[in-house]
Parts: sequence; structure tokens; C-alpha cells
Amino acid sequence: METTVCPWCHTEIVWDEEFGPEDTCPHCNNELSGYRTVTIGAEDLVEEEPDAAEASGEEEVSDEDLWDDDDKDSVVPIFNTLVQFGDDYDLTRYEQSVSAILAAQLEAPECPQCHELMIHSGTQQVSGFTPATPEALGGTAVLKPPFSLNLFVCPSCFHVQHSLAQEDRIQLVRNLSTAAE
Repeated sequence: METTVCPWCHTEIVWDEEFGPEDTCPHCNNELSGYRTVTIGAEDLVEEEPDAAEASGEEEVSDEDLWDDDDKDSVVPIFNTLVQFGDDYDLTRYEQSVSAILAAQLEAPECPQCHELMIHSGTQQVSGFTPATPEALGGTAVLKPPFSLNLFVCPSCFHVQHSLAQEDRIQLVRNLSTAAE
């Protein structure tokens, strides 16, 4: 039997040889194939012999010692920043409101920071925009202003993400599909 660790929820998934490996995690429904998935076989679980450094009593180097000051600045901490509001607000009610909003949404992207579903908080009009006119399209603009962006906010870590509004997606597809004619 093989053990796979889901890269999203970090759950160990044990699959039976008769049925083969899972394609998606049964806990969070995310895809299990790809470079972020870790598969552990029985031979990986064998305990290794202690290093020579451990046997001689030398000190181990901690993870903190491995990071330069420059490296620490570039690392983005991923933790639930919502906890800080727990003393002042009813987080149970907050979660119920978020669930209701997500249930009504047609589109709910996953937060790239913490992998929670993001809530649609509104649209943003873009008018001060200079369109690209690639030569491959015969000088036709890829997207012409004004257009709208959907604004999504993560209810857990408050990361913000944009996507093109539906009517402007149609404009983009139309511009790119008719430009080469």
C-alpha cells in the first residue's frame, strides 16, 4: 500500500492496490497529482541510522540558523489572521455569513495564500488603461477600456484577487478570436 500526502490539506491518503491511487483528495477535493504531491512508500518509512554528527554529539543546525535576514523578509507567513478579531467580534456569525455568501456565488476562486475560498466583494471599473496592441493581432487591442474587474477577498487571510468580469471576458474572447481574420 502507498501513502500520499495531500499538498493542500496535508492529510495522509492511503490507497488500496486493488483500486489504485486517488486522483483527488477525498477530504478537500483538490487534485493530487503534480509537483507538490508527496508519495511515501513502505521503503521510505524505514528508520535511518543516526548520522555521524549525531553519534559524535555535535550540535544540530536549526532551521532558524539557515535563514539569512534577506531570506526572512521574502517569506510570506501563512496563518489565519482572522483569529485576532475573535475577542471583539462573533466569529461564528462571521463564518455563517461567509458560508451564505459562498453558497450564493457562481464563482469562488481559491486563495493563493491560504487556499480558502474567496468571497466576491464587488466590481471595480477600469477606465485609465492603455490597451496592448500586439502585432500578432494586427494592431487590434486585446482589451479595450472601460472594463470591469471582479474583486475577491479571502475571508481568512484577507488576500485580495481580481478577475475579469463576465461581460468583459466575452469582449476579450471576441477581440482575440476575430483579430486574426
